[in-house]
Amino acid sequence: MPDFEPQDPDFEARVRASFGRQTVMTTIGARIERVVPGEVEISLPFRADLAQQHGFLHAGIVTTIVDSACGYAALTLMPPGTGVLTVEYKANFLAPASGVRFLARGRVVKPGRTLTVATGEVVAVADDDTERPVVTMLATMMAIRERPGVAD
Repeated sequence: MPDFEPQDPDFEARVRASFGRQTVMTTIGARIERVVPGEVEISLPFRADLAQQHGFLHAGIVTTIVDSACGYAALTLMPPGTGVLTVEYKANFLAPASGVRFLARGRVVKPGRTLTVATGEVVAVADDDTERPVVTMLATMMAIRERPGVAD
């Protein structure tokens, strides 16, 4: 994995503050676990109210956490005064999302001034802490300027 140099010395605080304002993460019970230049990890405990009709975590929830992990991984490398929006992503579902918790890991592949490409994965964690791949994602993130009065 390449070593990336963040443009903002306060990147971790900025990412964590932005995550705290993302109400969808609060709603589903996700937590940001790890923030390093170019990488972010988000965890989510299994909740039956977020499952689909077969009892697996819903695909929309799975992609929500990995999209955020990729976006925040990109944000770690962006300059102060910049936010991030998803331009596109492709998700491949590898297995049903069955586990006691889920870890979404986002990693920057190619940072850019306007567009950043990231990969993501979600693993299901079992009671014995073994991990099983559930989803892999390729995402493109766009840098945006923060608007006065609106946080990233």
